[in-house]
Amino acid sequence: MQDRNKNRFSLPVVAAITGIILAAGGGAAWWAKTALEREAQVSPPIPSPIVKEEVPAVPEPITQEKVVEVCWLNPTDQSIQLVSNTMTFQKSVKSERVLETALETLFSSPPQGSTYTTAIPEGTKLLNLTMDKEGIHLNLSQEFVSGGGSASMSSRLAQVIYTATSSNPGERVWLNVEGKPLNNLGQEGIMVNQPMTRQDFKDNFTL
Repeated sequence: MQDRNKNRFSLPVVAAITGIILAAGGGAAWWAKTALEREAQVSPPIPSPIVKEEVPAVPEPITQEKVVEVCWLNPTDQSIQLVSNTMTFQKSVKSERVLETALETLFSSPPQGSTYTTAIPEGTKLLNLTMDKEGIHLNLSQEFVSGGGSASMSSRLAQVIYTATSSNPGERVWLNVEGKPLNNLGQEGIMVNQPMTRQDFKDNFTL
């Protein structure tokens, strides 16, 4: 009898304990749910720093032109100055043709409307022009050495040398007249070095 009463009175206790367990379980479930929700609230991603790629600079366009200068004389009160006009050609034009055109222009006449003059005798012609590793080889007609004194001779020599070397100032020029090397220029016998360079002219002649 006492055992039955003991079991009867224990039922409320069991119920209470069960309620506590359920309450505890519910609290644990709520806590777990809250934790999951907290984890679910994902913070917005931190953007990665923008990396600026180095944009390669646009290279300067390769020139498509060849430039040569035709040299004239500009007389002043006290001296004669060497001046030039620029001629421009497409890059595809051969260097020999560029120089031929420049010299043919030089042997014609100064630009119209300019005050420039020339010491090169009228009728002078370019008979032949070749270029190789030794330099520029010019063959001029006989008119080139006709008439004029020493000043005229040195001036015409300067016009030819400086025009021929305008694209390459350090180039060497071999001068022939009617196929023969030009060693003496004019009646006064001005010595001409073979080959002739701009520096040779500066060292041995004046305008």
